[in-house]
Amino acid sequence: MFDQLFYREKGLFLQSLHSVAALTYIAVLFLLALVFSHPFYLAGLLLVTALAIWAADGLEAWESYLKVSLGMIVLIIILNPLMVHAGETVLWYGPRIPVLGRLVITLEAICYGAAMSVRLLAVISVFCLYNLIMHPDKTLQLFSRLAHKSGLIISLATRMFPAMVRDVNSISEVQRMRGVDFASGNLKEKIKKYASLLNILLLSSLEGSLQIAEAMQARAFGSGPRSSYRRELFRPRDLLCLSGCGLALTSGLYGFFKGYGTYEYYPQLGYLIDGSMNLLVLAVLLIGLLVPVALSWGWKHCRYLKSKI
Repeated sequence: MFDQLFYREKGLFLQSLHSVAALTYIAVLFLLALVFSHPFYLAGLLLVTALAIWAADGLEAWESYLKVSLGMIVLIIILNPLMVHAGETVLWYGPRIPVLGRLVITLEAICYGAAMSVRLLAVISVFCLYNLIMHPDKTLQLFSRLAHKSGLIISLATRMFPAMVRDVNSISEVQRMRGVDFASGNLKEKIKKYASLLNILLLSSLEGSLQIAEAMQARAFGSGPRSSYRRELFRPRDLLCLSGCGLALTSGLYGFFKGYGTYEYYPQLGYLIDGSMNLLVLAVLLIGLLVPVALSWGWKHCRYLKSKI
């Protein structure tokens, strides 16, 4: 289950992108999800992110993210109408509650809570996409050019949790083969079994840290200029993806400064479709963001396109 939350090499198109192109795509999706408040824009960004996750063969991993975020989404939808009494379209007058005052449920508060839930889901989905297409070593290799020691610390920290999950699974399997049943016994016996598992995990982590230190010493870390064992190639696919991101970012910033991607929730709901220019900016934005998804589909089904990009 936990392995789905981490990067796994599958030889997919989005995983083959240059780290700059992949990070730019992730950053544009994340930025636009935070900037816009219009329901159509938020829904469109969520749809694009979902298609990118599908192209990265990560629907199972996305399902795990959805289960985690479902509780927060329900909480936002429930609490926002209860806590925020702004809005002119009153749906229900409730009783008076100490501290909170009289409950007033408005349509505007419900719609705002629903829109913010979509934004939260879009942001969480962007992080899911990042874990699916970005190898941690490539990301940290990119940033380590500016601060290699800080990059090393971040690299060790980010790989710690996945490594511990794998170690726990391995230790649990070995313990079960020796006849240890973690589900049987009373509370005291279960605590004793899991305590022995944590003890073995601690010893394994200390041994792993010593091996990392020996490997760093063998490679003369910090003794001179850094060298690179593997270099990333910048290919036509990366240029095409960056062009799509540039188109989406340009249209998004234009729409933001012109007020096309904003939406008035209070004191009264605004018009969803306020002119054709609003939809045109959204269409151009989505076309730019769908370029990597379309290339991924073509790269998978068209050998000629695969050979050219």
